Amino acid sequence: MRATKIFPAGVCTGTMLVCALTSAALFAQQETREPEAATGMYQQQLVTGTNYMVSAAHPMATQAGLNMLAKGGSAVDAAIATQLMLGLVEPQSSGIGGGAFMLHWQAKQQQLSSFDGREMAPAAADANLFRVDGTTLAWRDAYVGGKSVGVPGVIAMLAEAHRQYGKLPWADLFSDTIKASEQGFIVSSRTARQLAMGWNKGVSQFHESRQYFFPADQSVAEGSVLKNPAYAATLKAIASSGPDAFYRGELAQAISKRVQTAPVNPGSLTVADMAAYKAVQREPLCMPYRLYKVCGMAPPSSGGVAVLQVLGILQQFDLSKLAPDSVQTTHLLAQAAKLAFADRERYLADPAFVPVPTAGMLAPDYLAQRAALIDVKTAGAPAQAGIPDGAPALISAPSPELPNTSHFSIVDSDGNAVSMTTSIENVFGSGLMVGGFLLNNQLTDFSLAPQQNGHLVANRVEGGKRPRSSMAPMMVFDADNNLVLVIGSPGGSRIINYVAQSIIAVLDWQLDVQQALNLPRITHRNDYLALEQGTLLAQQQPELEAMGYKVQLQDLNSGLHAIMLTKEGLQGAADPRREGSAAGK
Repeated sequence: MRATKIFPAGVCTGTMLVCALTSAALFAQQETREPEAATGMYQQQLVTGTNYMVSAAHPMATQAGLNMLAKGGSAVDAAIATQLMLGLVEPQSSGIGGGAFMLHWQAKQQQLSSFDGREMAPAAADANLFRVDGTTLAWRDAYVGGKSVGVPGVIAMLAEAHRQYGKLPWADLFSDTIKASEQGFIVSSRTARQLAMGWNKGVSQFHESRQYFFPADQSVAEGSVLKNPAYAATLKAIASSGPDAFYRGELAQAISKRVQTAPVNPGSLTVADMAAYKAVQREPLCMPYRLYKVCGMAPPSSGGVAVLQVLGILQQFDLSKLAPDSVQTTHLLAQAAKLAFADRERYLADPAFVPVPTAGMLAPDYLAQRAALIDVKTAGAPAQAGIPDGAPALISAPSPELPNTSHFSIVDSDGNAVSMTTSIENVFGSGLMVGGFLLNNQLTDFSLAPQQNGHLVANRVEGGKRPRSSMAPMMVFDADNNLVLVIGSPGGSRIINYVAQSIIAVLDWQLDVQQALNLPRITHRNDYLALEQGTLLAQQQPELEAMGYKVQLQDLNSGLHAIMLTKEGLQGAADPRREGSAAGK
């Protein structure tokens, strides 16, 4: 078992706290003040409890998790029930046909573990997977159909987590979703709207998904009742026979056949690829931040490294002296994100295939050097990747990640916790449906082109490799090893911005966790500065453009779900931009 013991972080000193001397002088004109709980557009109320808590992206998923906790189940038990229900009621974002990353905190042993359930490329996949006649496919042509489907990892990951940390019988965790699949559930506004938009051209064309989502040639309407007996049958098989019912036998054959015979972009995934899949336990990444220790996933997630880099860079500045909605705050968040994204594009990939200089990227001296590149008055040019210790000779290359995905946070009655981010990548994944669930298109999270200017790209396609991800489930601990915060978000590559900003809101600005999630969003991915439209941040646009930023006002559809542990009890929060909820007892 791979696990990390959390030790007291202590007080950050030396090069990691140039902050008090620098930013106080730079931003002395900025009055410190606490912002409103929200800027008018988004409002959500804090939920409190003293025993246990679930925050997830759909009320039925939240309730499924709560039901397991009420029966005496563990955080992992509740996570399994929550994920299974999300696959039914929020099929556009996650499900058993996709992958996930999980952080798990065992309170009594003070032990943090992480589980990698990321999808895996078929053995036959190679660097030319998305090249046809010497030309790289456009992403919009690559994601749909079988070529983009990786071996799903969710079931294997959940089964391994349950083996170690489950309390209730495996089969009991499936009952709520089986019942809802057979009796029907009410289609939410978000699912109906995303179907009606027609973004995923596969889901409306492929036979199984079209029959389910487009009965009578019309997309299912908000408020209609939808039943999924095929999903119920799949879950009954897995509940009875465990993960072998998914990775071997009839279901594995059906998945591989659907991928290989897809009407568009047939793929190479085989039953041998299915049977070979293993979830991986990895050493979590932890780094001091102020008086805290922040922990996240190791690669192939880029989210943990990038969030920690953003925090490590911003540790050089005393953010507590800045208002959350100030131009100076926006500028520093953007600059730190630019630097982190530059490193991310260059170095982060599956560590089984590429040497990832994780330790060098998180070294205090390296982060201080990166922070010194920030000009506090101007936006500057796009950031260049640094050269941390252990850096291999690689070239930077982007890979698209779409703002779908889902996240949930759970704390059980024993203080154990789960932070889990889960995805099928694009909205409705590859569009292919088997056994009542959608198959992912996660292989388009690889760089579609294997080389840039004659240099190999770290995140290129290789057989058996796991694509880079921005998913960033995180946990925060105080100096006494007490769990303080469980948090994460969907949102594609913007996840990194969403999670970092929210952690800062809690730790630096002392907001309660719902206030943090209500804050208007700021993102920068080393391309342009996005401000959430319809919020007070939009008023910053002229001043930021005068500083040299390319500014776009956008809907920044985060989906943060978080739980804070305080002396008074548990505080649960759900992002008001989506339809999720927090609930507890």
